[in-house]
Amino acid sequence: MTHGYPRLLADVGGTNVRFALETAHMQIGEVTAYKVADYPSLEAAMRRYLETLAPGGQPRHAAIGLANPVTGDHVKLTNHNWAFSIEGMRDALGLHTLVAINDFTSLALALPWLPTEGLVQVRDGTPVATAPRALIGPGTGLGVSGLVPAPGGGAVALAGEGGHIEVMPDTDDEWIAWRAAHAQLGRVSAERLLSGMGLSHIHAALSAETGTLLSEPLTPAQVTEGALKQGDPLCRRAFDAFCGLLGSVAADVALVLGARGGVYIGGGIVPRFVDAFRGSPFNARFTDKGRMGKYLAEVPVYVITADYPALPGLARALADRLEGDMRHAARS
Repeated sequence: MTHGYPRLLADVGGTNVRFALETAHMQIGEVTAYKVADYPSLEAAMRRYLETLAPGGQPRHAAIGLANPVTGDHVKLTNHNWAFSIEGMRDALGLHTLVAINDFTSLALALPWLPTEGLVQVRDGTPVATAPRALIGPGTGLGVSGLVPAPGGGAVALAGEGGHIEVMPDTDDEWIAWRAAHAQLGRVSAERLLSGMGLSHIHAALSAETGTLLSEPLTPAQVTEGALKQGDPLCRRAFDAFCGLLGSVAADVALVLGARGGVYIGGGIVPRFVDAFRGSPFNARFTDKGRMGKYLAEVPVYVITADYPALPGLARALADRLEGDMRHAARS
């Protein structure tokens, strides 16, 4: 009973938190989403969800994926003011187990479980089954992870903060955006340009460079709408600069990991316009790596279009913790 079902899964982004119950092995039920801004804390949002469950269906074990580093018991969201103690929240909610991991670590763990229809290939290549896979995703921030095969089977999902690496512009428009960000912020990480706020920033920088006055910056959705549906030249330039920079950074991550198993693009932005993305500067920039261009030419790239793709990874992480606890108890 201690390691039974249901199990609570929570995917916490900078904008939304999504809850679901795993009722049996990799059997995940209906997803309920709440706005992060509507709740003072993650514990409050979790309590609200738990209140909707039948009294006999209360979970004892839970896993949460968070859009920020998880390096100890205390967690503070990078792109929101939620902060909490993992152990304190476990105790307050009456849970036996509470696993907290980076949201892109959970998404990396989910890669082997994603359905074929939940992936769209946007770059040709031949995946090597035994090689690492890279994961990158612009959204509220920029998530980066990877899935690395482990000796004896299985795989290890990386828990890092690759979204905060340096970014190297190439085109004139990319340099305009970079210089504007540098003047405002100092150091310019990849996330500053490859995120929702980054897309808005790129457009604002190009507008300022051309003398176009904006009453307020366009939202990311307005930029992509202007680029892809309205034919607005500045929006199109911003879109192309965004996709080109993403191609360059995704290739860097692939080179670091040796990701001949493929590169996967998640997050909340790119899956909304897959066809336009396929025809963007992304692909050309992905292989524009000098002597490594031929190496990267064989690496396929996929966009993750599955609904709630991180949840299977959270289920896997929770199962691993519970199995580890059982082995430890057996040895004791």
